[in-house]
Amino acid sequence: MTGDGGIDILMITYDRPEYVRLSLPHLLRTCPAEARVWLWHNGTDQPTLDAVEEFRQHPRVHRFRHSPTNAGLTEPTNWLWQLATGSYLSKVDDDCLPDPDWLRILRRAHRDVPEFGVIGTWRFPDEDVDDDLVTAKLADYSGGHRLFRNHWVQGSGYLLRRETLDQVGPLTGGETFTAWCLRAARLGWVNGWYHPFLPEDHMDDPRSPHTIYRTDADFMARRPLSARRTGVTTVAEWTAQMRHSARVVQAAPLDLREYQGWRLRRRNATRRIRLALTGRAPW
Repeated sequence: MTGDGGIDILMITYDRPEYVRLSLPHLLRTCPAEARVWLWHNGTDQPTLDAVEEFRQHPRVHRFRHSPTNAGLTEPTNWLWQLATGSYLSKVDDDCLPDPDWLRILRRAHRDVPEFGVIGTWRFPDEDVDDDLVTAKLADYSGGHRLFRNHWVQGSGYLLRRETLDQVGPLTGGETFTAWCLRAARLGWVNGWYHPFLPEDHMDDPRSPHTIYRTDADFMARRPLSARRTGVTTVAEWTAQMRHSARVVQAAPLDLREYQGWRLRRRNATRRIRLALTGRAPW
């Protein structure tokens, strides 16, 4: 499918059967005919694996791989990036439901604006949007497209141009998707969220109608890794973390110097100190 506009999309599933039974059929239902879905299942949770197996024969499912151990994100992402042949690449998390028109809109934007690298859907509720911060980073492009500029987007519901990957290369070591996007930005690629925002229902946000986190007991029983890393223990704290994350991306500077050298070291040191003193550190 090289050069024909085809799209290769990765979904990694792990230990969340309730989410997979919503997210996987949603992804398959909203894929255009030229899209191919690559499934990677981490772990041995049988209900989650059963949910994936129900869709293994769907015409949009191209490949399936099962890792009995939790391989994380880097290995599955590079698996797709190294083997896929589409003109565009993507990943949708198993706890996310992107806008039904997301692929059509983002692909058209890529076709019209050659400098776009990674552009994405928006996972935060309307209540988290600060109009002043957003307006300050809006930019208009040819074809009537508008982008809320940011040097990275979340690792779900995005569309990545093949040429960007060819130039930046795969994820390295323990590199995060955020760090990878920053590498792309340093090479001149324009990243950000399409605007008006294309919503992505992030079901791990307690404000989502599909969340599994109704009580603090629910949350502690199935606390996500990022919550464990930041010391979050209640639904209210997790919701506050979501709000803070929205604030961080909206206020994030476009000066790339802020993400390297002494500025980056200062930011990381502040976060480590806050975590040591309070048990919590925002994203």
